[in-house]
Amino acid sequence: MDKAKSKTVIVVVGMPGAGKSLASSVAAKRGVPVFVSGDIIRAEAKRKKLSPTRKNLGRLMLKIREEEGMGAVAKRLAPLIDKIDKTQFVYEGARSVEEIEELNKKYQKLDRLSRARQSRVEGRSWNAYRHC
Repeated sequence: MDKAKSKTVIVVVGMPGAGKSLASSVAAKRGVPVFVSGDIIRAEAKRKKLSPTRKNLGRLMLKIREEEGMGAVAKRLAPLIDKIDKTQFVYEGARSVEEIEELNKKYQKLDRLSRARQSRVEGRSWNAYRHC
């Protein structure tokens, strides 16, 4: 079996304040590698020698997605996942269905964990959707 196909990517999505960072920090404490969409954009800015201001990062993110499609950040994530000899990963902050579809092309198992802010405030449980 292809090594990539044996990996599980848990995509954490949600509105600001929904608990994405909390979920990612729990995974990291358990030894699961965590990738954040903003970190991938910041790395690209560094590679292009751009100052990582909010304005520059926003423009860069839009430019990348305009030139390469809405799955562009996920395409940059895949080589990072492939370098690590683990089977589970967390990707925090996917911005589009195309990013999820891009990851689904490469990895056999793809889970999406989401939680609405309203649910967090009301103390409801996480909603998990499994795509295998």
